[in-house]
Amino acid sequence: MKKYIPILLLGAFSLQCTEPAKTSAEFVTVHNEGGATLGYSPSSGVSILEVDGFSFKDLNKNGELDKYEDWRLSADERAKDLASKMSVDQIAGLMLYSVHQILPAPAEGFGASTYNGKPFNESGAAPWDLTDDQKKFLKEDNLRHILIMNIQSAEVAARWNNNVQVYLEGLDWGIPGNTSSDPRHSVTTRAEFNAGGSKISEWPRELGLAATFEPEVVKQFGEVASAEYRALGITTALSPQIDLATEPRWFRFGMTFGEGTELVTDMGRAYVDGFQTSEGEDEIADGWGYKSVNAMVKHWPSGGPEESGRDAHWASGKFAVYPGKNFDEHLKPFTEGAFKLNGKTKIASAVMPYYTISYGQSPDGTNYANGFSKYIVTDLLREKYGYDEVVCTDWLITADEGKTPGDFAGKPWGVEAKTVAERHYFVIKAGVDQFGGNNDKQPVLEAYQMGVQEFGEEYMRKRFEQSAVRLLRNIFRLGLFENPYLDPAESMRVVGNEEYMKAGYEAQLKSTVLLKNKQQVLPVKERKTVYIPKTYTPATTNWWGVWSESSLDYPVDLDVVKQYYDVTTDPHKADFALVFVLNPKSEHNGYSAADRHAGGNGYIPISLQYSPYTATDARTHSIAAGDPVVDPTITDRSYKGKTSRTSNANDLEVLLRARDMMGTKPVIAVVDVTNPMIFNEFEKEMDGIIVRFGSSEQSVLDIVSGKYEPSGLLPVQMPADMSTVEKQYEDVPYDMECHRDTEGNVYNFGFGLNWQGVIKDARTERYKIR
Repeated sequence: MKKYIPILLLGAFSLQCTEPAKTSAEFVTVHNEGGATLGYSPSSGVSILEVDGFSFKDLNKNGELDKYEDWRLSADERAKDLASKMSVDQIAGLMLYSVHQILPAPAEGFGASTYNGKPFNESGAAPWDLTDDQKKFLKEDNLRHILIMNIQSAEVAARWNNNVQVYLEGLDWGIPGNTSSDPRHSVTTRAEFNAGGSKISEWPRELGLAATFEPEVVKQFGEVASAEYRALGITTALSPQIDLATEPRWFRFGMTFGEGTELVTDMGRAYVDGFQTSEGEDEIADGWGYKSVNAMVKHWPSGGPEESGRDAHWASGKFAVYPGKNFDEHLKPFTEGAFKLNGKTKIASAVMPYYTISYGQSPDGTNYANGFSKYIVTDLLREKYGYDEVVCTDWLITADEGKTPGDFAGKPWGVEAKTVAERHYFVIKAGVDQFGGNNDKQPVLEAYQMGVQEFGEEYMRKRFEQSAVRLLRNIFRLGLFENPYLDPAESMRVVGNEEYMKAGYEAQLKSTVLLKNKQQVLPVKERKTVYIPKTYTPATTNWWGVWSESSLDYPVDLDVVKQYYDVTTDPHKADFALVFVLNPKSEHNGYSAADRHAGGNGYIPISLQYSPYTATDARTHSIAAGDPVVDPTITDRSYKGKTSRTSNANDLEVLLRARDMMGTKPVIAVVDVTNPMIFNEFEKEMDGIIVRFGSSEQSVLDIVSGKYEPSGLLPVQMPADMSTVEKQYEDVPYDMECHRDTEGNVYNFGFGLNWQGVIKDARTERYKIR
């Protein structure tokens, strides 16, 4: 065995030093003939060993080739070796997944941090430098899994990645960082915390990908997105969201592939195959390799059947209910899709349970949220379905909840009265490996000691190693121990390149659905004059209750429109009108502090119509209820007879006023949809209706002008009215009466028009309602 330092060309392999930028990491690459290319930083103290003519990184600096350093061995064998060497303290850090990071960090608000004690703009730091918080949780808390949000550019992301990896390479066992992201590719990104901020290929949101009814498009998206992710240093995707979206009021509906079991299953499988599979020289073993990205499918066992559509980010939406006794149907996108891949990786490498309590499903009568439930994680996922990959909690489930059911804070549903450490112990006993949104190892170590007291040291050490092996496998499989470094110039070339942008744009076109085309008013091929009304955006609150500014503005870039048509502000001079609106948006997640303060229970309807809605057909009594800490007196969450309003009710006025102003001339509505909606308020007044799912205005105009024929199909039902919404079961698909328009068409799952009429093809046959 020989040990080298990076000075000369050495035998059959060479050393190449990158040119460092200001405060950017310097690293070296070592090329093995017929083997792994190694990347390491001399400043980290790591050196190169040569054994049997091959080179290896001496990550733990002991001058020997340990099994975990040997890239010739399987990921599983290497992970077991390293896990056996790690201390409990180190494994506790491996089980953490960071809170959201922004590059560079803002001075205040969400994601805020400092650089050497100063805000970024006063620090003299480069945007790719590590923050004080990052240095602390990486070194002191042994954290190795990092979630990033907004990034300034691909270059910043690549250089930040390199700095992180150099920093980690010099610590303990040299375990590289595993960076993740929420979805960030939609034109109008609506990820959980709005990932984005950098040029990247633009695709429709997940519901739009589903509207193509083509799994091949979703697989292509996965291949493109994974290439861009790896170029940004992102190695785990917190996606896809394969919840079966059977509750139309759920605000995360638009982040799913819709309500059709077969469609969601096929789309989820294609998505994971696209993200995880490496081929050719990029493959290391079993389909995994240097182009692979771990897919963390979510949310087991489905967050789709939220009672009355209220979401479990808040206590007001903590319950998923099954009035149709359809629990098993919601598992199929996982068990038949993400866990049965067509590609060589075979199975999604990680799963995230949802915040919800799957109410009434545990045989022992307990009602713990999925991440705390041994029945949901161990009995079902692990044992019945044989899943031995990573299970990570959703973010902040071990943190304390807010002061009211409407506050955005921790989500410890079912164990609200427990301490933070006790909640961690509940999670571990449930069979979960990792804690999302926790930078602090201390409660994990406290949970370990609780386990020692209950089961003994040997049992808990084995339990921690079990999770460590799963977590480490997902790092070894991707080749990160060999070379976690990026060439910033190559990252800038890959991210958002012309080929990827073209693929995303074509998907946008395919996702767009033509619902109505009265008297073949579309396409408008001639260069005519169009009227586009402004829309009013009211002030609304974000997750944390911070109010936005209201605005009145054009909903599209008129310079883009002028590439196709002349634009006028006078409806009388227009040949036709295009009215861009959003589907109705309910506020407050079905909970009103004002209602509670006035003596009510706080619960109000979530509406899918623009006009004020009174819930005369709602349940007299809710299926589930209970806030034992913050509001224990409320035992019924019914909102029957109450009225709610939507924040964008003015969109209906814009649609109807456009009709009045245009007289008998064509009016075409373009609706950006995240949820099913009620069309009967305005459909009869429209000559054409186009639905888009987060795609660009230009893609809509390419269809309006006839440059592209629409081919999208509804991946959802569009309800006839709110009465049918109230009467449907949260856990059952296809159980609403659908809207019928003036042309006699029913807006059911799988419906869509092209220029010839109703689309009937292999896709509609494959995914028809059965």
